[in-house]
Amino acid sequence: MSLFYKPAAGWLADVIPFFWQGVYHLFYLKDFRDAAGHGEGTPWCHLTTTDFVHIVDHGEVLPRGRRDEQDLFVFTGSVIEHAGQFHIFYTGHNPHFEQMGKPAQAVMHAVSDDLYTWRKVPEDTFTAPVDRYEMHDWRDPFVFWDDAANEFRMLLAARLKQGASRRRGCTALCASNDLGRWRVCEPLWTPALYYTHECPDLFCMGDWWYLIFSEFSEACVTRYRMSRSQNGPWRAPANDTFDGRAFYAAKTASDGRDRHLFGWNPTREGEADDGRWQWGGNLVVHQLRQQSDGTLAVDMPESVRHAMQAQQPVTFIASTGKCTAQGDSVQLEAQGGFSCATAGALPDACHIQATATFHAGARNFGLMLRASDDCETGYFIRFEPAMQRMVFDTWPRAGDKPAMCELERPIHLQAGEPLKIDVLADGSVCEVYAGGAIAMSARLYNHPRGQWGVFASEGDVRFEQVSLQTI
Repeated sequence: MSLFYKPAAGWLADVIPFFWQGVYHLFYLKDFRDAAGHGEGTPWCHLTTTDFVHIVDHGEVLPRGRRDEQDLFVFTGSVIEHAGQFHIFYTGHNPHFEQMGKPAQAVMHAVSDDLYTWRKVPEDTFTAPVDRYEMHDWRDPFVFWDDAANEFRMLLAARLKQGASRRRGCTALCASNDLGRWRVCEPLWTPALYYTHECPDLFCMGDWWYLIFSEFSEACVTRYRMSRSQNGPWRAPANDTFDGRAFYAAKTASDGRDRHLFGWNPTREGEADDGRWQWGGNLVVHQLRQQSDGTLAVDMPESVRHAMQAQQPVTFIASTGKCTAQGDSVQLEAQGGFSCATAGALPDACHIQATATFHAGARNFGLMLRASDDCETGYFIRFEPAMQRMVFDTWPRAGDKPAMCELERPIHLQAGEPLKIDVLADGSVCEVYAGGAIAMSARLYNHPRGQWGVFASEGDVRFEQVSLQTI
């Protein structure tokens, strides 16, 4: 059992979630990263789960096409049920077509009676109308039933032909009465902000509609917009992201009670902390919660929390500065300096819980992962009240940087106000949840083993209800 699924061979990329009769069906793009051994292209594979931890792999369900076919790369799409039949709408991508003057991308269709065996319907393939859209960007179809219009709607990641190149991204809109033939409508959203709005997703929660998309012009992140209407206008919340750089292409699914966000934590080139982020990695699932003002918060899924049942003993030992430990609590006094305490070796797969309360004026505080015995090297989840942010850091790190590049999240930090912290680690994957609202994904490569503990700089911080669980 792994907290963050990946296939035995290759890596997991974009996830297409679909909930049906008590089971989450997670279709995903499989990246072999081995063209010599596995050939060119990307198929869809199929997983089922009820808790995001115990996962059954059903293998490949949408195979790659040939080099001369549109769907050499079977890219992202969506799943819908209608009249007892299941439909996949997906992106057929063939980079070789562009050199021939043919569209590199098209929307394609497949059908199934049971979600496990699929038949492609090539005659339903359609491409972008070139009078308005760029022909090579027409992907990630998201199909849903529109009660008001009494027809099916499809959102697409597309690019307009006019405008500044890096701002032509839009969310295109199509409509159909039969899921076979589609007409192109006016686009849903054309903000002139990003290069492309990848992996669109639309859902309603309470009185609000939410439009989710991933962009890679200003940052490689999944964002969202909100509106009182399915058709907009779309406004950005103060924090319009769910996670940072190490979480991408996220889409949602609901079991009728809870809604979850499914994305992937990317690997890094050379399995090194300063390696370039790569496409694909491990499955990561966040639970979505709607806050009183309509904005969305993310937290650890309850099913994942319950999977970590083996309680481990926690005993803090002062390493630097003044530390007072009692039971599951530890007080660090670091006025004008630095204090830290360790609690033993960090297990390979584990869940750390803690509640931190800091006094006014504290510079920063947080948790250490895989630290050396003197706490000089390792990973540091650092909360910075003056900056109102959480960052992921390591030492040593390359370059003159205040933290690991792109791994930071905005967070409300108030002196005297308890802050709940959850950390999940399994192998090189790390997920941090804070305040029941913020998530930050990261990778742990350079330090495979070490101590865990807590620290504080230039201020007093108390950590309470500290616990360590394993599978």
